[in-house]
Amino acid sequence: MRRRSALLATIAMLAGLAGSVARAADPDALWKIVTNACVPHELDGSGGRPCALVDIVHGYTVLKDLVGRTQFLMIPIARLGGIESPQLLAPGAPPYWADAWAARVFVSARAGRTLPDDDIGLAINAVSGRSQNQFHIHIDCIRQDVRAVLHDEQTLIGEAWSPLRVPFDGHTYLARRIAQPTLDGVDPFRLLADGVAAARADMGHATLVLTANVTPSGQDDFILLADQADAATGDRGNGEELLDHACALAHAD
Repeated sequence: MRRRSALLATIAMLAGLAGSVARAADPDALWKIVTNACVPHELDGSGGRPCALVDIVHGYTVLKDLVGRTQFLMIPIARLGGIESPQLLAPGAPPYWADAWAARVFVSARAGRTLPDDDIGLAINAVSGRSQNQFHIHIDCIRQDVRAVLHDEQTLIGEAWSPLRVPFDGHTYLARRIAQPTLDGVDPFRLLADGVAAARADMGHATLVLTANVTPSGQDDFILLADQADAATGDRGNGEELLDHACALAHAD
């Protein structure tokens, strides 16, 4: 029985690795999953599998990523490129960040306990920092060191973009506060494009990370981080690097 269990575990592990390789090799893998499986299964009443959520009305899905125990992706139902897509800055663009933030409940479910909002991070990578052609926002735990730095620096982060004093993985991120407790009416893409000229000129090389913040007064708001890919310095614009796909915070005291 033990040998059989070990064999089944090995087969499952290899299947997962094969799926990871296949997704990395096919830049349209996410799009195919959404359009060929999740949406049809939702429409035929079989529950949207393999997606955790298919919201036909609001036009997005939530899918468990192959990487990590707690990582999910928010993926639009419509065909859409990444952060470089001009549709994201068009009037009336869907509130994809708010949709992704609402999906943080799936991270907590996989973690086995309700995580505080400042344990959660959202990220979208630059063109050079992603493997998939379909727009997606990563949803997972934030790295412990990132949360600690943002907590220490929060009184210096205002509602205008400014460099963080502490770099992450050798990259200096810009930071700004979103001084409200929800993302209602907030568009991080617009905040970046309107506030950082270099990003607006080349949105495809920008990356964004969002996390909640608990102020000294006990009120919740948000901190938005941005970086710009730079081949000369080896910066791929991979804001996902600030997330922790092992979700160490789920096990912290």
